Amino acid sequence: MSTALIVVDVQRDFCEDGALAVAGGAAVAADISELLTGAHGYEVVVATRDHHIEPGNHFSDEPDFIDSWPVHCVAGTPGAEQHPALTYRDWDGLFLKGQYDGAYSGFEGTEAKTGESLADFLRSKDVTAVDICGIATDYCVNATAQDAVEHGFETTVLTDLTAAVHPEAIPGLIEQWADQEIWVATD
Repeated sequence: MSTALIVVDVQRDFCEDGALAVAGGAAVAADISELLTGAHGYEVVVATRDHHIEPGNHFSDEPDFIDSWPVHCVAGTPGAEQHPALTYRDWDGLFLKGQYDGAYSGFEGTEAKTGESLADFLRSKDVTAVDICGIATDYCVNATAQDAVEHGFETTVLTDLTAAVHPEAIPGLIEQWADQEIWVATD
């Protein structure tokens, strides 16, 4: 069994001082860097990023913060870049999502150089299990975890390495994950 780490959307716009900041985002970036320093034990390490070009109704001047959001992670802007506290750069794959839609799950993205889907990429590396961390627990991390299970991967969310838009919703989300056989790991 091979395990991959999926680092979800640790981007400038999702951390403090970003266009769509999530409290604790910069600390999560630093903590993920610490995990990936030295021998981390993952056979495959990938990252996902919002990479919006023209995402339609995903952007709004009057966002509802459910389906529509302020402008964020626009391709080619500093806000779309990896947060500087996430110093790891040796990704086995970088998956860009949301060019022309909302795209919450990393499984909706394609590899930046090859265009390969995340599921196909992981299967080509003989990955059977994934650990997921990043931003935001209750949106893109959650969607990525749900899709990972749908694609047949044993799935664990590293909750101590996530930051949530609505932290108060996490206990209910963890109950939902248990029903979906999404496991939770903490320090």
